[in-house]
Formats: sequence, C-alpha cells, structure tokens
Amino acid sequence: MAGKAGRGGAGKSLVRASLAIHEPPIGRSTTPGALIKNFTFGFNPSQLALSRQAQWKSTPTAAVRDGSVPEFMGPEPRQMTVEIFLDSSADPDGNTVLKKVEALFSCCEVTAKSIAAKQPSTPWVVFQWGSFSTARFTAYVSSVDAAYSLFGTTGVPIRATCQVRLHEIPSRTRGQNPTSGALTARRVHRVVAGDTLQSLAWREYGDANVWRAIAEANGIDDPSRLRTGTQVVLPAAEEVAGH
Repeated sequence: MAGKAGRGGAGKSLVRASLAIHEPPIGRSTTPGALIKNFTFGFNPSQLALSRQAQWKSTPTAAVRDGSVPEFMGPEPRQMTVEIFLDSSADPDGNTVLKKVEALFSCCEVTAKSIAAKQPSTPWVVFQWGSFSTARFTAYVSSVDAAYSLFGTTGVPIRATCQVRLHEIPSRTRGQNPTSGALTARRVHRVVAGDTLQSLAWREYGDANVWRAIAEANGIDDPSRLRTGTQVVLPAAEEVAGH
C-alpha cells in the first residue's frame, strides 16, 4: 500500500510527489501544453514500479544450426506504475477523494481544447518527486484503476487506492541526455503577491526577457493577469534557450 496515515516515512516526507496534468501540445511539439491541474499527493507512494525494454529482432534461418544473430531495433520508452492512496476520513461528509479520483480518470479522456484544435488527445502528464529524476518524464496515462475502501455518511467514498500506469512520450531538449527522454528541471511555482512573468523569468533563468516561455508553457494570453495562488509551470532552462 502507498504511504497510509500512521505508516510513517512515505506519508511524512517533506517533499510531496505530484502529477502535473497538461493539455497535449499542438502540432508536432513534444513539450506539454498549458497546465490543467497539478495533482499533489496527500501521501507519498511507498514504492514505484519502473520498467524499460530494448527491442531486438531475431529471424530464424534453416541453414544456421545455433540460431540467427539478433538485430537491435531500438529502445522502448519507459513505463511506470504508481499507487496513489487517498484518504479524507477526517471529513466523512466531504467529497475530496471523489474529486481527486475523477481528476485521475480525466487523464484518460480527450480534452476539449485538443478537439477544438482538431488534434484529439488525452492530457500529457509529468510525474515529479523531488530530485528523483529517473521517475520524472513526460507521459500519457494508459489506465487508472480505483478501489474504494471506505465511505462517508452519505455514501460518498472517503478512502481509495488508485493504480495509475504511465507510458513515456520521448522528447529531446538541448543539453539533455538523448537516451533518457527526461524532462530535466521543470518546476511548478505557486504565484504570490508581486509575482510577474518577468520577475519569475529573472529569478528562474536570470533573464526577464524569456517570460514568453513561461506564458507559452501555461497558455497565458494576458501576462498582466497573473493571479495570486495559481500554479504555473516553469520550463527547464534548456527549453527557454531559444526564446
């Protein structure tokens, strides 16, 4: 089970795992679109299952007694399965768990903006957990399984365990390991009073003129209306190099 209350360790970590849910990109870009929702884990996972495969092809030949030499076809993208534990038993009349499960299910639904752009797609996501870079990559969600185990006074679930399966969408940015496909230093920032796109660009990259990269990553049309409390994605430094 993923870090339930009372199990210590995973549930008490200072750094919370999160799943940034984005609009899919338009065109042939491999950079996620605007941020839809940042799903922060209430309890960190107690374990993650990561896998990666290399594709080889072997063609049997009748004249070769010991078998043919296999041919390397290429690497397969990474896959990850993460268990997410949700609990709001302290508020038996609330619907927090229900809404969080619905947010995870929405990762398997086509977004309205992608339909409008005539490129139907489910959201793209980026899993992040502090400095655990091996598990941080751009992906799509192939499946979400939710098991409800406790219900409130009105029948609404207040405890659930979800199995989420992610499949990597390989991408390359300058200065990145070309075999990893990892999105290297993307962060999510919560806007505070006085923040502007220019000040965030200066603080993050040392250049206020690259604020447009932040605007594009978050689908911000009016940079003067940056509301306090909202969350914005700060692209990796490599991604803003061309702006």
